[in-house]
Amino acid sequence: MELNDIDAASVTHGQLQKELWRTAQSPWKSGILPSAESLARARASLPAHLSQEGIGFEASKNHVLTDIVPAFNGSSICPNYYGFITGGVTPAALFADNVVSTYDQNVQVHLPEHSISTDVESCALGLLVDLLDLERGNWHHGTFTTGATASNILGLACGREYAIRLAGMKNGHSALSVGDLGLFEAMQAAGISGVQVLSTLPHSSLAKAAGVLGIGRSNVKNVCQEENPLKFDLARLESELQKSDKATIVAVSCGEVNTGHFATSRKEDMQALRQLCDKYGAWIHVDGAFGIFGRVLENSAEFASIRKSCDGIELADSITGDGHKLLNVPYDCGFFLCRHGDEANNVFQNANAAYLTAGNSAQPSIPSPLNIGIENSRRFRALPVYTTLVAYGKTGYRGVLERQIRLARMVAAWLFDHPAYNVLPESLSKEQLSEQTYMSVLFSAKEDELNKYLAKNINDTAKMFVSGTSWQGRSACRIAISNWRVNEVRDFAIITAVLDAIAGNAQN
Repeated sequence: MELNDIDAASVTHGQLQKELWRTAQSPWKSGILPSAESLARARASLPAHLSQEGIGFEASKNHVLTDIVPAFNGSSICPNYYGFITGGVTPAALFADNVVSTYDQNVQVHLPEHSISTDVESCALGLLVDLLDLERGNWHHGTFTTGATASNILGLACGREYAIRLAGMKNGHSALSVGDLGLFEAMQAAGISGVQVLSTLPHSSLAKAAGVLGIGRSNVKNVCQEENPLKFDLARLESELQKSDKATIVAVSCGEVNTGHFATSRKEDMQALRQLCDKYGAWIHVDGAFGIFGRVLENSAEFASIRKSCDGIELADSITGDGHKLLNVPYDCGFFLCRHGDEANNVFQNANAAYLTAGNSAQPSIPSPLNIGIENSRRFRALPVYTTLVAYGKTGYRGVLERQIRLARMVAAWLFDHPAYNVLPESLSKEQLSEQTYMSVLFSAKEDELNKYLAKNINDTAKMFVSGTSWQGRSACRIAISNWRVNEVRDFAIITAVLDAIAGNAQN
């Protein structure tokens, strides 16, 4: 079919959007994972070759809705998907995402006379800073990314720039820039042999970012306490910071991926890290993919431990987070915040492309996103963030997170008393679990044979979905509660019924 022959009215969002909207907002009736039959039918429907004429819009629409969609999983739609901290999509964010597709704005260059898009993006970033209880004067610098992995690349890149520059200043070089000279020449001029990232149980995306940036995966090092793998051993940390041949980035896990626990417990922990990093010229990067949202909570007795674990994060140099997790906006959406307004531009500036300049901008304080991030072109992913924050505010997001935490704590307490299961780490008492559990619960079966297939047995019920993982060399499961549709009473009944039945079946 010729593109010029398409009836414009037939591809407006009208009826199709209504149909998709009803699907996305309706309760998830089928299993969380697609059936084997749905997967087989979808795969069989995929064309082996591109046709000459095409089948037309209506046939393509029917093919997608009838053959492809039933083979999707319900990770975002179903509140009982507890796998990859997918979150959901709020109605406001879903509406905005459809607007994004319809108007398809180019948001990477700040052209205030051409579009409002960069203004909206800057405003969304400010609203996000407000949500996270950070000072706009310090933190309204950053950009939106594809997710925490891209954001961690930005954080480590800015940290690499900063730490190598400070190392060079000790050797009499005042303006070293990796962005200008390249990593090898900048390190050589600074008189160092490499860059290291010091952390505790770092997420795999940090190692990936280190590999991409030339830091090297092997230079991401654990400097944790022997008795607690999440907490920094400050003596070991200082020993590493003292190495004169290394530039250093300290990465703080604000919500460890398996347990959901935090690398810091109070503001004083971050103050101690800040003092050491200032002493030795290191950069502090916070990987706050989902943990950073703990700052939405009030410092009440019920949630005091979570809120305290997030206190002091404002002392860091950079922070990353995922919008498509607890913010419940669509994939893909991450964010990067930096306390140093010019650092990202030192690394990511888009040089020598005159046609991409904003000219005499009426708002020079809004940078063109292409100069502070990876991409020169990308989706207007800030609009769903803007719309959902405007729609629900801090109170709305606080309420969702409180429900998620309460459900996680109910499940953790139930598992603690269950004869068939362990809650991990096992060193925690029931009282500590009730205080420290965030929105993730890590557990295993006590009996090895049951534990070996525990995740599969849970997911085969099609009533809930968990991630299979490992903890201290043994298989484990993680329940990560991240969907805005959470309901403590309903979901607790589903989870406990499934786990009780699996434990009972193993005994029979």
